[in-house]
This record gives sequence, structure tokens and C-alpha cells, in this order.
Amino acid sequence: MVYKGYLSIHYKKWCLMPKVKAVINIENVVASATLNQKVDLNAVVKGYPGVEYRPEQFPGLVFRLKRPKTATLIFNSGKMVCTGAKSEKEAKSAVMKVIKELKKGGIIIISKPELRIQNIVASASLGGMIDLEKAAYTLGKTMYEPEQFPGLIYRMDEPKVVILLFASGKLVCTGAKREQDVYDAVHKLHEILEQRELIFYE
Repeated sequence: MVYKGYLSIHYKKWCLMPKVKAVINIENVVASATLNQKVDLNAVVKGYPGVEYRPEQFPGLVFRLKRPKTATLIFNSGKMVCTGAKSEKEAKSAVMKVIKELKKGGIIIISKPELRIQNIVASASLGGMIDLEKAAYTLGKTMYEPEQFPGLIYRMDEPKVVILLFASGKLVCTGAKREQDVYDAVHKLHEILEQRELIFYE
């Protein structure tokens, strides 16, 4: 009996797997860091003439790294925002590298930075065509105005993300705080679309 139960649970699980495997790419990870101290941006410019700093246009300084390919905004207040990383690990390593460079350039940094992932943007392809009209009223928590924007905006509660769906089966997922949330959200949506017959494969 136990064996039979085990089989039925696993069979059920197998049935829920989408027919086509989604292709997911992390496009951008935005991380913030707080140094809990003021940073003299003019001193950073002296140490690194390659940085971008135009205080009359924008209060932050842009510190670009080639590896990992990222841009980190540094503010006078000691706040930093890193964009362009392709993973959480890469975002954290970019921030730590910038701090290391600042120290090398003679900027005294006393405390360990407080690091936080703010947003992960990912793209995905589900490999089928999505019926957006039907999805708009079937999914709930959606916004779909095709004359203004070709995609459907879907707000998922768990994990808390916003997903843009396109008729081509392409998705853009934003608002995730962990990479795992992206994979969970795309997989969950893919299952819902199949169960409710909102996606069609050729």
C-alpha cells in the first residue's frame, strides 16, 4: 500500500511537469550596499580618473568593472548600487571588488558593507504560444491593454514577482530577490498555463 501511494504521488508530480522545458536567463541583478560612512567622491576621481562623475547632472559616481561586467553607483552618503551582474554571486563579488579598489586608491573604509539584492530581472521562453486574451481573465491580478502594450502584466503573490507575458511564449520576470524565486515563478506560471490550456505547442 505504501509503495502504491508512493507511486501515485510521484506519478502526480510527473504529470504536473510542463511538456516543454522553459529556457530561463538571468539578465540583470541589482544589489545595494551601505558602507555606513561618508565617501569623498572627488578623492575617488583623483585615484581613478576613469570613473564617471558629473555632480551637476547626477549626484552619484559610476564605477565600471570589466570583470564582472558591472556598473556601480557610489553616493556621497556611502550608499552603493550595483547593476549589470548576471547572478547574485556576481553582484556581491562586484561590490566587494569595488570596495577593494577604493581601499587601494586610498579611501578609508571602516566597516563591512551591508549587502542586499534588490531586484533580479530574467527572461524566459516557454516554447509555445500564449493566449493572452484568455489569460487576462483566467489568471487574475493581470493588466492587458494590447493597444498600448503588446504584453500582459501578471502579478504573482508567491513568489512575489511581476511577469510580462507575450503571445510568443516569451516572458520577462522582475521583482525577485533570489534567483530561486525566478525559477519557481516561471515554473509555477508554466504549469498554470498548461493546466488552464492557455499555452499551445506546435
